[in-house]
Amino acid sequence: MGPSRVRAPGVPPAPGAVAAVARVALLCPDLLFGSRLRSALENAGHEVLDAAAAAAAEADVLVVDLTDDAESRVAGAAGSGMPVLGFYSHVEQDVRQAAEAAGFTRVVPRSRMAREGPALVEALLA
Repeated sequence: MGPSRVRAPGVPPAPGAVAAVARVALLCPDLLFGSRLRSALENAGHEVLDAAAAAAAEADVLVVDLTDDAESRVAGAAGSGMPVLGFYSHVEQDVRQAAEAAGFTRVVPRSRMAREGPALVEALLA
């Protein structure tokens, strides 16, 4: 992973920096896909926080990988109080249904998250 653009709350962006559109808490243990998603979100101007960190409570939206250990991630994210975007393997329709039933704002296949991640996040904030 490259350097993070996360800054402390209340600290303005550095001169010449683009202000972030949103603070996104990302829970994606898949290092390769998580890095790709983080880069796409940062390139779109979002700040990306590690969802496991305490700073995730200050996020505008939570993005959750439901590929592995879906049951505990669905339970943990559902009560976050912020918009939650989950993504899953297209063959695991039961995971999608469980996330929707738990109150996830939006649940999409992993392939769609790869193609449209920043746009999906922005749609949750509109």
